[in-house]
Amino acid sequence: MAEENNTQENEKSEEKNFSIQKIYTKDISFETPNSPQIFIDKWEPHVDFNLGTNVNPLENNLYDVALSVTVTVKCGEKTAYLVEVTQAGVFTLIGFSDEEMGPMMGSFCPNILFPYAREVISDLVSKGGFPQLLLAPVNFEALYTQHLQQAQAKQAPGSDSIN
Repeated sequence: MAEENNTQENEKSEEKNFSIQKIYTKDISFETPNSPQIFIDKWEPHVDFNLGTNVNPLENNLYDVALSVTVTVKCGEKTAYLVEVTQAGVFTLIGFSDEEMGPMMGSFCPNILFPYAREVISDLVSKGGFPQLLLAPVNFEALYTQHLQQAQAKQAPGSDSIN
């Protein structure tokens, strides 16, 4: 009987549990360095889009994951606007192996956060007097895989050899 209870407790402790505790906007910046002149100029925008993530372990299986999104829009040489948003979330992750934690933090959590960041950016751009900016969805799984491949290539012995 005692062995059955221990087996059941071990099975329960190995169960995977993922939950969202909080989603919040950690930082916002919106700049229009060339306004109001930029509103008069011909609107031919060039969009530069950058992403970054940061993971901060908290206590009791809690993790703060922050997704930073930077969008710079230029017309010719002039910056029309610059938007920086850090969208974050506190997540509970229990029972995941070390191999599973990387994809959870580098792909799964940012995938949850991105729609919130996209909405904040769209609202800021519209309120700034510019045409609506709709960012396309991002494949965080592919970005995470690419990041791992680049890290492995840097660590590979002899990768810097000259033939």
